[in-house]
Amino acid sequence: MKFLSSLYIIYFAVNTILLFDFNGKSDISNWKIVDDSVMGGISSSDFSVDANGHGVFKGSVSLENNGGFCSLQHYLKPVSLKENKIFSIRLKGDGKKYQFRVKSNRSDYYSYVYEFQTTTDWQTIEIPISEMYASFRGRTLNLPNYDGNNLEEIAFLIGNKKKEDFQLLIDKIEVK
Repeated sequence: MKFLSSLYIIYFAVNTILLFDFNGKSDISNWKIVDDSVMGGISSSDFSVDANGHGVFKGSVSLENNGGFCSLQHYLKPVSLKENKIFSIRLKGDGKKYQFRVKSNRSDYYSYVYEFQTTTDWQTIEIPISEMYASFRGRTLNLPNYDGNNLEEIAFLIGNKKKEDFQLLIDKIEVK
């Protein structure tokens, strides 16, 4: 039985894809802020790496001018996740709900979405790839759920239909 357990651990260690591991020297130039200002809103956010080496996505969501969201996007070279089943994200939130979003192709108009609730402690969010649903501008689309065949963009979004300040610390993003 120990042999099978060891094989299981090796299988998951070999098949884990590290998408981003933040540290004090992280290059965050491929991370982009996209707030509701793209459609006339006045929400604002920024992204940086703190002294502890964590990605810090923070800002203020406003509902004025039909706004209501802040997002952080990261573009990747195409990655196949065929052998992987779960996104695993180590983060520390503020007790608010966020979305983790992915795109198969960067040019797709829609994203695949998974909503998660944060606590104020460090936690690991496990997101089953097969549970990510297609969405565009807050509307669920009649398309199959994400299949993981290709990945070109990951994103975090906050848009809880209320005015609020937020802060999300991100340590590591991987796929198992």
